[in-house]
Amino acid sequence: MEEKLNALESRWDELAQALTEPEVYSDPERMAKLAKEQKDLTAVVDAYRNWKRVKQDADGALELLNGPLDAEMRELAQEELDEAKKNIEVLWEKLTVLLLPRDPNDDRNVIVEIRGGVGGEEAALFAAVLYRMYSMYAESKRYKIEVINESATEMNGIKEICFMVIGDGAYSRFKFESGVHRVQRVPETEAGGRIHTSAASVAVLPEADEVELEIAPNELQIDTYRSSGAGGQHVNKTESAIRITHLPTGLVVECQEERSQYKNRDRAMKILRSKLLEQEREKQTAEIAQKRRVMVGSGDRSERIRTYNYAQSRVTDHRINLTLYKLDQILAGDLDELIDALVMADQAERLRTENA
Repeated sequence: MEEKLNALESRWDELAQALTEPEVYSDPERMAKLAKEQKDLTAVVDAYRNWKRVKQDADGALELLNGPLDAEMRELAQEELDEAKKNIEVLWEKLTVLLLPRDPNDDRNVIVEIRGGVGGEEAALFAAVLYRMYSMYAESKRYKIEVINESATEMNGIKEICFMVIGDGAYSRFKFESGVHRVQRVPETEAGGRIHTSAASVAVLPEADEVELEIAPNELQIDTYRSSGAGGQHVNKTESAIRITHLPTGLVVECQEERSQYKNRDRAMKILRSKLLEQEREKQTAEIAQKRRVMVGSGDRSERIRTYNYAQSRVTDHRINLTLYKLDQILAGDLDELIDALVMADQAERLRTENA
């Protein structure tokens, strides 16, 4: 492992040197590529350099202890050695995690779909709560949200919404949200004050690059229709909304948020491409998933992953048995504690299977 870490550190130094050279500086595309490679290595190289520094401290303290020392200095040297040993262990564990293969999709933008499930209007209202939660979380991360398609109810609930989260690392923070989100509360539509249970499902897809998947024109059926949203005369006169059906698979994608038919078509194609790639990825990983338990779930939108209990101000993530009594903060977009715990659980599971 140290040999690999030394090689990564040398590569980081090579990249740092290359980025100062005029021929690289004058080539924006090459410079961006090298800068990204260096950025991807920075965390592991920083941790490795810290580990080496602490290890030197430990070696120095041990050398002192092996020489002639008075009682006070010996005590200080022993404390320094004990502290260094603890830090060495912590940093080595961190390095082990950092060397795990990265999800190649982590840096991508993400497409999120939320659908009201069991529970009628209450489920649609809860879907709207989830959309607001994700919007506020995205804002806290300085991500941008673009709504692609939305079907609302008369009570401001959401039957279905599809939106894109744009920002560096968006997929890495949203990817564990796929599944069924269950709510337990007294519905706004319930006069008797009884607690009801309803649900909404969430699907999360990394945005696909156009070059990753070629779709033949004869595989597509493209229909135009008038937008059902707000828009005044524009809605009544212009068929700018797009519905694309992928004939081989039957996948249907709609987009109506833009006034331009061209923009709606472009967005719909992005979603279709991402869904087709996700289907392919699921086929490839199905055999692996059958052979081992995935601690944070499969990402299947039919899997119940989380419960939001209003009466107890409780949120429970069933995949990792984590319960937090901070419902209001979480619904206001304070998701980092939940997401960080899911990331750590995923890392622990991958370490377990790597060492099995």
